[in-house]
Amino acid sequence: MRRALTLILVPLALALAPAGALAAAASLPDIEDEVMCVTCRVPLNTAQSPQADRERAYIRDLIRQGKDKEQIKAALVSEYGKEVLATPSDDGFGRAAYIVPIVVIVLLAAGLAVALPRRRRRGAGEGPAADDVETPEISAEDAARLDADLARFDA
Repeated sequence: MRRALTLILVPLALALAPAGALAAAASLPDIEDEVMCVTCRVPLNTAQSPQADRERAYIRDLIRQGKDKEQIKAALVSEYGKEVLATPSDDGFGRAAYIVPIVVIVLLAAGLAVALPRRRRRGAGEGPAADDVETPEISAEDAARLDADLARFDA
C-alpha cells in the first residue's frame, strides 16, 4: 500500500512542481559548454589546463551552494570578466554574430526561390531532344566484337 501511494504521489508532485524549481538545478556539463577557459580561449568542456580545472572547481562550489545557471554565469563574469562567456555580447560587434547568419540564410533562400523557377522554365525549352542526337556509326569489326561481348554476358 505504501509503495503504491509513493508511485502515485511522486509523479504527481513532479507534475505539480513549478517549472522554475526543476529548471533551477544546474550541473557542471550544462554550464561547461557555455563558458570559456580564460587562458586557453576554448570552451571549458574541452579545455585541459590548470586554469580550466580551477574554473570547474569554482563552478562545482557554486553548484553546491545551490546557485542556478544564471547566478553561476554572473559569478564567473564577476570573477574572470566577460571573456569567460562563450556566447557573444548583445551589443556592437557581438550582435553581428547573431544577425549575419540569419541574413545570409534569408538571402540564400530568396535566391533559390528566384533561381529555381527560372531554371525550370529555361530547362524545359532548351537542350536537344533524345531523337535529335546523332549516334556515330561503328565499324563492322566493332559491331561484331560488341555482339560477341553481349552474347557472352547473356549466356
